[in-house]
Formats: sequence, structure tokens, C-alpha cells
Amino acid sequence: MKITEALKIAQQADADAPPFVVTLACGFTPMHLKTFLTAHLQKSLPGRKVSVEPGLYGNLVGTVEGGISVESQAVAVPLEWADLDQRLGYRQTGGWSPSDLGDIVANAGQMLKRLESAIQRVRPSIKVAVSLPSLALPPVFLNPSWQAGEAEMRLEQSLMDFGASIASQPHVAVVSRRHLDEISPRAGRFDLKSELLVGLSYTVPHADYLAGSLAQLIVPFVAKKGLITDLDDTLWQGLVGEVGADGVSWDLEKHSQIHGLYQQLLRALAEQGVLLAVASKNNLEIAEKALSRPDILIPADKMFPHEIHWQPKSGSIERILRTWNVGADSVIFVDDSPMELAEVQAAHPGVQCLLFPKNDYAAAPAFLRNLRDLFGKAKVSEEDALRLNSIRSGAEFQQAAGATPEAFLEQMKASIKFDFSGAAADPRVLELVNKTNQFNLNGRRYTEADWSKDLDDPGTFVASIAYEDKFGALGKIAVMRGKRQGNGLKVASWVMSCRAFARRIEFQSLRVLFDQFEADCIDFEFEPTAKNSPLQEFLGTVLDQTSVVPPVRLSKPDFESRCPTLYHAVSKV
Repeated sequence: MKITEALKIAQQADADAPPFVVTLACGFTPMHLKTFLTAHLQKSLPGRKVSVEPGLYGNLVGTVEGGISVESQAVAVPLEWADLDQRLGYRQTGGWSPSDLGDIVANAGQMLKRLESAIQRVRPSIKVAVSLPSLALPPVFLNPSWQAGEAEMRLEQSLMDFGASIASQPHVAVVSRRHLDEISPRAGRFDLKSELLVGLSYTVPHADYLAGSLAQLIVPFVAKKGLITDLDDTLWQGLVGEVGADGVSWDLEKHSQIHGLYQQLLRALAEQGVLLAVASKNNLEIAEKALSRPDILIPADKMFPHEIHWQPKSGSIERILRTWNVGADSVIFVDDSPMELAEVQAAHPGVQCLLFPKNDYAAAPAFLRNLRDLFGKAKVSEEDALRLNSIRSGAEFQQAAGATPEAFLEQMKASIKFDFSGAAADPRVLELVNKTNQFNLNGRRYTEADWSKDLDDPGTFVASIAYEDKFGALGKIAVMRGKRQGNGLKVASWVMSCRAFARRIEFQSLRVLFDQFEADCIDFEFEPTAKNSPLQEFLGTVLDQTSVVPPVRLSKPDFESRCPTLYHAVSKV
């Protein structure tokens, strides 16, 4: 991004939009870094007015300790060596003697401890994005530059201990130095002239790269939900219909290790909750035999459904999306054939299609890293582990419920648990709100600071809803947030996972709200979106309206008169 482009993005923001304030804690003159950080955040938050406020000049630690604006929703901390000890910078002389090294290392270690303590005291609702020193150390050490000495290693060890400690904090994220090395060449980062004249040590390109990385941590992207893979020359090397189940390979001996690495990554993605499915033009019996080989790294039961036949893959993708009940823009399709990718892309423009690098050793590492990035997440939740089984049981549920839905629902042995006590602080709750599209009251997305705002106000509630029936547990599948208003309630957020559709959970949720708060009516902050037609249809049912437009109010008598029989066992905490 160019400086002029960054300035234009910042200037075009709606001045009346809700503010998003970020404190920039840095020991140098912010200049270009502030401009680029504002622009990158503004692109990620088009409905907000981003404001980046620099902290105390020359005192990064002091800013984190007490200089964070009360309006701030995030803090960006681009740490550099001079913040740990001025003798590790270029703006102060008289500190590179051998006798200074021990004191420099000790002082830097103490400063890191102080910064670590300050970061841990930042309010949990404020996202803290930290980058470790990205510039090369000055020639302060005794050894030649190609040799690492003890003092330098001790300094690096203190830095790594600091990074590991803060990265364990839920509200802190640390820029990957490996990633920064890939996008910003080290030789092009430092500008000594700018450092000495104005106090900014970054070149313009590096300021852009670093600002973009910090912005990605402050406003994380929404990870993809599912991956659909081809088989022949993708999941394995060879055409299984020609060479047989035992003839395909994915190992070093057969020069097909790229396919083995792909299988290995798919298994890891499955274990972090990514949905996997197969779309292959093939003989079903032979392909299933290969998938059941004991040496395969991604077992067949980790992928569902299997679309294996000779029909167009675009049709397979459509059926898989319907089974998963997710949008096309949440899915990746991987195939070794450009023609097949083009056919799917034409039918499903939202699906991201990736060419498998079956014979391209140079492209394979980047391909594998890209898949990791597209599905990246900080930690795996209990619900992630349940996702595939819940999709599979959901398909069984839909098939079994078709003929006699009422009798079927009565025999489901379904239980619903409403958590009104711990839901507000549960990371899964905010994740569900920000990822759900179809059953979503208004499509609003929240930062951690937005979500935490006003939770302490009397009458405000957040409830998470977990579900289980004879087909298995779905985990936490719904969230409701609102506030008591007189004899009624105002619901600002309501989402439910598509995995939970057709089980009357939405009706039970409203019944529990009416009863829990003894409410006469519920006002919904409803807004139609391009994707929330399931929510609109439900509101139309309980309101007895063919078209739902804001404002939306539902009285308890009207709800009870239109609520079907509910068979769930309900518990509350």
C-alpha cells in the first residue's frame, strides 16, 4: 500500500460511524506506521471510523502501563530493541563497550518483565497486538556478525520467554516473526537517515507490512469452515480406477510425498474442527477401498460426505454445501485439474478454488501454508471437535425426520442447556456470533471490546445454548444477548448454528426468555441481510407475517398461540 492510498482510505471513512479507537504504544515517532495502521484497520472495519492514537513518545512501556485511552478498544505494541535499552538503538551514543554488555542484557530483561506485567494488567476486553523487535541489532556485541555470542543469546532468550508468556494470554496476539520475514525482507526494513532525523527507523514498505500484520491481529479474518478435495492426483498420486486401490501412493518411496503431506495437513484440519468432504469422478467401490487402506493418513470417516461418481463436480459441491448447510464463501475446493476447478468456479463463484501442486515441488510449501492460514485459529474448542459428528448426525436426523416429524421429535430425547452465568466471558460465544450468517438477527459483528461494552449494566444478559439428542451432542449452538426494559426485553443479538435447524430450538429459546425474565414482550433489533432468510422466516412464523420489517415486537400471548409442542428437557445455569 502507498502512503497516498492509505491517507485516502482514512479520509473516506464515515465521520459519523461508530468509533474504533486504537492506542499505538511505540517508543519512536509513529508517522507512517500510524497512517498505515489506520488504513489497514479501516479496510477491515468499513462500518467504523478508525482512530489510532499514539501514546507517550519514547516510553512504550509507560503507555501500556497507564497511557491507554479509556475509549481504546485495542492496543498495538510494535516493540523494538531501543525500547528495552536505549543503547540498543542509534539515537544515543556511549554504550557499546564490552563492559556495557552485561548491564544492557540485564536491563533489557528487566524491561521485558515490566512490559509483560503491564500487558497482563490490560483489561481483558481490549485486544493487545504485539510485534517483537523487527529490526537488526546494532553492532553492540563483541563477536563478528556471523557468530552469535553468549550475551546475544541471553538477550534473545529473554525476548522469547517474554513472547511465549504474553502469547498465552487470551487477549494478546503476537505477530509471527517468520511471517514478517517472508513479506518484509530484512535488508529493506531499516532507514538510518529517517531514524536520526525524525525518529522513525522503518522504511515506508516495512511500516506498511508491519502495520498490516498488527491490524490482522486486532481484527482477525473469519476462517473458512470447510474443504472439499478431489482424490486422483490430489489426495493420492495415480488414477485409482486404472491402477487399483493398492496402486495409488502418497509416500517418499513412490515419489509422492506431496500427497502424504497434504493428507497429514487434512487430518490436522479435521482435528481442529474443519469440515472435510470428497468430490471425485471415480468408481465408488474402488475409491472407497483406497480410502479404507490402513496406511492412509486421513481416514475416510474424517471426511463427510463422499460424492464419488461420474457426474459434474459442481453438482457434488452443491450437495455437500447443502449437507453442511454453509455458504459457498466459507469453503475451499482443491483439485489437480484446472478444468474441474473452472467448472466448479463457474457454478459456485463464492467457492475458493485451489490447484493442487502435484508435480510442483517449489509451489507445494506455499500451498500447504496457505491452507493452514485459510483455516487458522488460535485454539481448538470443544465445539470444534464435535462439528463433523454433528453434521453427520444432522444428515441422519433430516433423513429420519422426513416422514413423521412430530412423532420423531417427541422421541428425540433432546436436552437443551441455557447458560446465563458464564456465557459473556466464553470465547466460543463471540466466535459463534461473528461467524453465523443464516440464523442471525441482524448480521452485526463485534470486536472483543464491543462485545464487553455494557455487560456490567443492570438488566443486561448473555445466554449460550447447548444441545444434545439421541444422535449426539451439538455443543454450544446458539447465543442470545439483550437487556431488560420494564416488563419486556430487548434482544440485540441472536444467532444459531445451521447445524441446529429443524429441532425447534429457536422456539424453546424464546419460551425460556419469556419465563426467565417474566417478560410481557420482546423487542428484536432485527435487520434483514442477504443471508439471514432462515431467521426472517422464523420471525414471520411467530409474528404471523409474510414479510418482516423493523421494528419487531413479539408479545408473550402471540408467541404461545403460535408455538408448536416442544419436547426438550430444559436446564439452566
